[in-house]
Amino acid sequence: MRIRFIALLYFCVFSIISNAQSYKVILDTDIDSDVDDVGALAMLHTLADYEVVDILGVIVTSDDQYAAQCTDAINHYFKRGNIPIGVEKGVTLTSFSKYTKEISEEFNHTLTSSDDAEDATSLYRRLLSTQSDSSVIIITIGHLTNLRNLIESKADEYSDLSGIDLVKKKVKFWSCMGGMFPEGKEANFYRPDPESTKIVVENWPVRVVFAGWEIGNEIITGADYLKKSLPKDSPVWRAYQLYNNFQGRQSWDQASILYAVSNSEDYWGLNEEGRCVVMPDGSNTWENGERSNHSYLIQKMNPNEVAKIIDALMVGFYSADF
Repeated sequence: MRIRFIALLYFCVFSIISNAQSYKVILDTDIDSDVDDVGALAMLHTLADYEVVDILGVIVTSDDQYAAQCTDAINHYFKRGNIPIGVEKGVTLTSFSKYTKEISEEFNHTLTSSDDAEDATSLYRRLLSTQSDSSVIIITIGHLTNLRNLIESKADEYSDLSGIDLVKKKVKFWSCMGGMFPEGKEANFYRPDPESTKIVVENWPVRVVFAGWEIGNEIITGADYLKKSLPKDSPVWRAYQLYNNFQGRQSWDQASILYAVSNSEDYWGLNEEGRCVVMPDGSNTWENGERSNHSYLIQKMNPNEVAKIIDALMVGFYSADF
């Protein structure tokens, strides 16, 4: 009862996430070094439970050898084990995450290794080719290697279009957790593949909204509320326990999810005048000028209130009256 009461208190400050449509989403995640990727994926599953989103697939952009299996385990836990997972092939894998190995060992999944996953570029192309025009939201919460591979891809068995033309035809917009605004140097942009960041940002053909480091850095989630609200047999609970024992963590990735699926203007404002310029080292700056297909989020709602919304979605609470 206490958890339900807390959740109801959370609901009273929520703005509206519209479920009048089901957003077609491809998530591209570096689920390994930080735990906010787990929180972001959990949010998507909650939204899928209420038919707000349709998770078409998950691209795992990581060199952690358990990242794909961890993703599969989370999907299975939420009864969506059929969600296809793509990885970059030919990458030398290591083990460095605080939680991916344990999640993959403790929870049910079908992928025995990343070798069992689809090639990320092929999966991107297959998924996009089957969707209606201008219907897919791509959300990236990691580095952009696989997105670069997509836009540089050639015609194949799934589509006669080049990668960039396929994106232009099928993608509604890209929600990107990356960069610092108006300028700075952020991990997803510079580590480990700044070249791909520069190429993708310069050549992306449709709308992109950047949720910079400064947005999620002020939104702390995954602490006591998550610990008390989730069962201990949840991989989300376990990941946050393993990562920092529920001490709370910034919500960089979750901010990109919330923006992508929300019609509300209460959470953040947008700077739409200009464009993001990426340097060879992965640092970035905002170049003021005419409106382009680039924009970035500006803090508007109190981050503590946004944190309540994200925490609730991470643990499975949803209301059309958010």
